[in-house]
Amino acid sequence: MRLGILGGSFDPIHLGHLLLAECCREQRRLDAVWFLPAAVPPHKQDHELTPGAQRIEMIELAIAGNPAFSVCRHEVDRGGVNYTVDTLAHFQEEDSSRELFFLMGADMFSDLPNWRSPARVCRLALPVVVRRPDTAPVDFACLSEIVPSERLDLIRQHQVEMPEVGLSSTQIRRLVSQGHSIRYRVPRAVEMYIQSQGLYGAGHDGGDTDELNTDAHR
Repeated sequence: MRLGILGGSFDPIHLGHLLLAECCREQRRLDAVWFLPAAVPPHKQDHELTPGAQRIEMIELAIAGNPAFSVCRHEVDRGGVNYTVDTLAHFQEEDSSRELFFLMGADMFSDLPNWRSPARVCRLALPVVVRRPDTAPVDFACLSEIVPSERLDLIRQHQVEMPEVGLSSTQIRRLVSQGHSIRYRVPRAVEMYIQSQGLYGAGHDGGDTDELNTDAHR
């Protein structure tokens, strides 16, 4: 089974996340993609997130009807700070027949050497780097001192291209807090859920950015 893992805060999930996942699924022939919401992102421990249960509900609403997509509750259920290397090791131990692919934007990839045990992360799962048209080529040299050349060549071969989507969860939270429309930025079911639950209401400051590169895991 070729399994893609897309980590992030998903606060809230938006159409950019879904498009990234679908481009990776199609171009890299993945059997499934798991959306992995973080409990407490390692680099955002002072940032207040929407409760995990509500972020999971929004993901479930967003991916309903797509049999290739599902939500993985592992980090939210485990609670506290989770590191990508530990989560991937858990998935491998749970089922060693899975071939794991970790989906990430180019900006997120450039920071990968600063993560906990980046070399092991790249052994446990193949990073799949997503880039937009008309952006600079991905600099794979950032891993040249960490990853064997054969593995690095394989990572290069698994790049994915997706259309430019200027969306971020920060932007969406800010729009809601200011009373503006988020129609066509999130799935309609997610929009209605945000309204019914009173999420991101007036006075919400938008918090730290959670761009399309889904940088909530390290």
